[in-house]
This record gives sequence, structure tokens and C-alpha cells, in this order.
Amino acid sequence: MRSTKSAGRYAKALLELAVEQACLETVELDMNAIVATADVAPDFQVFLNSPVIKADKKNDVMSKLFPKMQPLSIAFIALITKNGRASVIPAIAKGFQELLENHRGIVSGTLTSASALSNESRDKIIANLSKSITGKLQLTEMVDANLIGGFVIRIGDNQIDASVATQLRKLKQELTQ
Repeated sequence: MRSTKSAGRYAKALLELAVEQACLETVELDMNAIVATADVAPDFQVFLNSPVIKADKKNDVMSKLFPKMQPLSIAFIALITKNGRASVIPAIAKGFQELLENHRGIVSGTLTSASALSNESRDKIIANLSKSITGKLQLTEMVDANLIGGFVIRIGDNQIDASVATQLRKLKQELTQ
């Protein structure tokens, strides 16, 4: 929990610096690369967590892994690593992505349905949701056959559950009481 809070603070500081120095897009590319690397290479996190590897060696490896990194990103990662916080670099990068979406007015969420939605259904759902949300809505679609029918939308801490499975579960609870 504590590392998540500190990662959020670091991500906010990086976003503010990137805006101030007018290099938001290039820092975004750097953070995207770090998140992608952390997602596909579990050894990357092990490397960052290792207390045996010194900060200067970690910085050398990071500069070789990401040779086209923006000078602001390089300096920021060097500072984080020097302060012994290299293990939270992927969380900082992920937090940066989320803060950048908020900065741009993008609201992200997931739309899970029992089967793939038609373009017409998807557009209708997005149009209805957009009425109640300020900003541009960006949904990631997923398919979960366990829903039986309908859909579940998650945006931040909010959830709209219009699935048949949930309706059947509620009906069962009402009948057994």
C-alpha cells in the first residue's frame, strides 16, 4: 500500500515536470515502454527489486534497455533508483499513464459481455454512458461467457452490472428467503 502511494506521488511529480518542460508525449512513450517491459518480462521486476544490484548498475542497464529515453525520464529514473526506490518504477510508469489520461480528460473502463458485442450495441452503450460522464470515454472490451447474457461495466470504483448471471443470482436469493 505504501509503495502504491509513493508511486502515485512520483507519477504526479513526473507528469508535472513533463508538462512544465513540454515533453509530455516523449515521456509518455518512455513510461509506456517501461510498463510494456514489466508486463512481458517478470525478470525486469526481479532486477529492479534486487538489493544486490547497485543503483548505478541499474541505471546503466535501464539506459541500455531504453536507449531512446527522454532526458527527463532518464534523470527521473536515476533519481528514483539512487533513492533506493527502483522497485516502484513500473508502478510509477503505470500511475503516470493513469494521471495522463485524467490530464487529457479520458475516462477509462472495462466493458465485459457474455459474447462479442455488435458495433450497434457497443455504440448504444457508449452513447448512454457518455451522457453521464464528463470527458472522453475509453472502454476496453472483454468477453466472459459466465455472464450468460448482458454486460458489466467498470469505470474506476463504479460498476454497472446488467448481466443475466447477476439477475439470476438475485432472483435465487429472493426465492430462498
